[in-house]
Amino acid sequence: MALPRIAPYDLPAATELPEPRGPWRPERDRLALLVHDMQRYFCRPFAQDDAPLAPATANMARLILGARAAGVPVFYTAQKGDQFRPDRGLQADLWGPGMSATPEHEEILPELAPAAGDIVLVKHRYSAFQRSNLETLMRARGRDQLMICGIYAHIGCLATAVEAFQRDIETFAVADAQADFSRDKHDMAMAWIAATCGVALSTDQALAAVAPGGMTACA
Repeated sequence: MALPRIAPYDLPAATELPEPRGPWRPERDRLALLVHDMQRYFCRPFAQDDAPLAPATANMARLILGARAAGVPVFYTAQKGDQFRPDRGLQADLWGPGMSATPEHEEILPELAPAAGDIVLVKHRYSAFQRSNLETLMRARGRDQLMICGIYAHIGCLATAVEAFQRDIETFAVADAQADFSRDKHDMAMAWIAATCGVALSTDQALAAVAPGGMTACA
């Protein structure tokens, strides 16, 4: 039930991204950025200095800096260690007891560490919206678009994108700023999002959107 060891794979390039069904384009004044589950526990299965984790983490760092500079709110999800039933729920059946309440498990990677003004949400289920006030905090800031980076693409990132759509929040999955169990699962997540609930785009496209005067087409 533990997390699998993850073999290296190359991140998708901008030219490999699926065509979105939705017409949405990211707009700086409507966006919020979500950094999803970038804790040491979830990053352990990857080869730390290889793709996909190393380049995805570098792209996340670029996104975070760009968002802060542009005044785009930055949200993080982070699970707490030593969760037990009933709090962990059915996740325990699939993934076991999960992380321990230690810095070696709970800490967000230092290169992505939250700064003053960023908001860290306690994560309970796959979707960042479950048992959190993410939507309320976004609406209070006039934000109805969510840009998602982090891990794992086909689990929590995908679940969050689906729920955002169901809350009428336009969603953007930054494909080369996410990582997953395999390239097949990564591609599946991007294809599913593009077909049903959001737009897959690259880090460069995302940064263009938050730049001064920025708004980018995602074709």
